[in-house]
Amino acid sequence: MSAPERIPPRSVTTAELLTRGELTVRGQIRDASNAVLQCSVASEGQELLCVYKPVRGERPLWDFPDGTLAQREVAAYEVSEATGWGLVPPTVLRDGPYGEGMCQLWIEGVAGTELLALVDAEEPEPGWKAIGLADVGEGKTALLVHADDERLRRLAVLDAVINNADRKGGHLLPAEGDRLYGIDHGVTFNAENKLRTLLWGWAGEPLTGEAVEVLKSLREALSGDLGTRLAALITAAELDATRARVDDLLATGRHPEPSGEWPAIPWPPV
Repeated sequence: MSAPERIPPRSVTTAELLTRGELTVRGQIRDASNAVLQCSVASEGQELLCVYKPVRGERPLWDFPDGTLAQREVAAYEVSEATGWGLVPPTVLRDGPYGEGMCQLWIEGVAGTELLALVDAEEPEPGWKAIGLADVGEGKTALLVHADDERLRRLAVLDAVINNADRKGGHLLPAEGDRLYGIDHGVTFNAENKLRTLLWGWAGEPLTGEAVEVLKSLREALSGDLGTRLAALITAAELDATRARVDDLLATGRHPEPSGEWPAIPWPPV
């Protein structure tokens, strides 16, 4: 009598691991303004590193409702996935050792990719875009620039859609496979214009043809399943404002410019 055929274990998806895997705290990221814990998440013999941000560890903000930052991180991931650009690591809302919170795949950044720089010049060199002048001490200034990189340009469009109020240099993670991820999307989707970013290099320039097609698809998705998922994460007014921002981008056909009503660059910038 032959031995029964051994059925290989089912491969657990990243989303399943993040949502239902056993979450074990490994350490805390100390320099974060809110509670940020590095964890492992394991299920059916598979294990990943992740970031867990419990709602109870969120610092109150004057311009965002208390206890909503985790949901906004998940909403940013949902919009990123709808664009097809995959700019935000897989992110879910789940229960954990310190209650409900955001759980996001840990991305190990790859060194050697320069995306930001300070240069002693009045104009950026080819391959770079100017952000603005920065105070470097002793009464001196330098030109802050970012790479003229299509991945950053896509992220600039995503930030305009989700109204990102905190796109710092430290929130840009070059990863393996020439990927680029943006992280830390807790202060997004405000109904008022809050866009603060280092990615102003394309301000006022025409959107790429790719971006226009993505925004058209996004507008349709916001009236369908994507809109339904976001409605469980942000307020009705914030969802309406997101739709309006997509409409405005398509109407102008250009990257937004600083409004002058709100600081354009986050502080500290990195």
